[in-house]
Amino acid sequence: MALSPMDVTQFAAVDTARAARTLNEVRSAKLSGGRAPVAPRPVIEQSWERVLRSGVDPEHDFRSGLLAPEEVQRRREASGLRHVLPVLREGLLSVADVAHHIMVVADDEGRVLWREGSAPVLRKADGLGFELGADWREEVVGTNGVGTPAVTRRPVQVFASEHFVRSQATWTCAGAPITDPRSGRLLGVVDVSGPLETMHPATLAWVDSVAKLAEARLRELHVLTLERLRAVAAPVLARLDGRALVTDRDGWTAAVTGMPYLDRVTLPKSPAAGPRWLPAFGACTVEPLGEGWLVRAAEEPVPQGAVRIVLDLGQPRRWSVRVLGGAEAWVRELSPRHAELLYLLAVHRAGRSASGLAEDMFGDPARTVTVRAEMSRVRRYLGAYLEHRPYRFCEEAEIEVVLPDDPRDLLPHSTAPAVTERRASLPAP
Repeated sequence: MALSPMDVTQFAAVDTARAARTLNEVRSAKLSGGRAPVAPRPVIEQSWERVLRSGVDPEHDFRSGLLAPEEVQRRREASGLRHVLPVLREGLLSVADVAHHIMVVADDEGRVLWREGSAPVLRKADGLGFELGADWREEVVGTNGVGTPAVTRRPVQVFASEHFVRSQATWTCAGAPITDPRSGRLLGVVDVSGPLETMHPATLAWVDSVAKLAEARLRELHVLTLERLRAVAAPVLARLDGRALVTDRDGWTAAVTGMPYLDRVTLPKSPAAGPRWLPAFGACTVEPLGEGWLVRAAEEPVPQGAVRIVLDLGQPRRWSVRVLGGAEAWVRELSPRHAELLYLLAVHRAGRSASGLAEDMFGDPARTVTVRAEMSRVRRYLGAYLEHRPYRFCEEAEIEVVLPDDPRDLLPHSTAPAVTERRASLPAP
């Protein structure tokens, strides 16, 4: 009797060699178009399909140039991941070294910035090109524990021949994405890897839990930053009349005066002092203050006029919404969930009810509380152009959706039924 896809990874902990042979047969059948003894897990099969479209050679690995040590150091210093290295080390390294694993931390572009753990395993990783400064994006080196979680935006364990490239079939890895709690932007991936015999089905849950601890630490650091900014803002706001607020550099509010509290305002991508028009706030002046911005309401409102909204889903790991025309053009990077919601609203210009969106997103029309909470967050920056009951873009707005070159790569992280159905129905180039 054939094993189900989920049985294979569990079986690997009992009989690693046999599980590896089974997966090698599955991989060979997939590449040759033959009949596989067991279906690959959906997350792996979808990754293989993306990698095939990217032109990765399954029989010969490709190693792009390593980053220079100076560039690795520059990226380390610029990365928010540097703040959570102590959390990752404490949670992963003590066990990893004993279990003959290594911990690898890569940035949002799949470049390896940190590598620590068992010295013998580090040497084996060198032989696979798993080195500092190496590029481990899925579209470069195939299905793996760094590049695949970056695309899917969820934890992924890759065992033996679940790796697309044959040279990596002696390896097992489990990676989890780490996102910036301020923006939802992918910061990078933490991965625990080792030789085949070190595989354990609990490794993925372990790595994911430590990644979540790292994100919790980033949230704590953000709160501390806002508290420091609030102390700077208090005496300034006390001297002002009218509506004003102070935000950090990402638009999160530290303090307000003369108006209801806003969690966040959408700042221009590169804010500068002077007159501005901000979504959910309107006409204002912006001035630097400490480590953030002082935003003061303008005396006269600024008419918005016609507007064009561009939903850019063309990049594999970064999505954005641009508002052109109106009072002032602006752009905002989107979290994976908000990218899904806005895409569905762009497809359904007549609008979707909360239950309709819940059906689209989760296959469950009863999950309206989750939908309403997310749409409330979307409306904080796009509210001037969205209506509700049902949720929809306003009729006056022109909506443009930028798709990937291959529509099958549309929002590859998404498991929303309506998105996966749409992805499958779009014609290949």
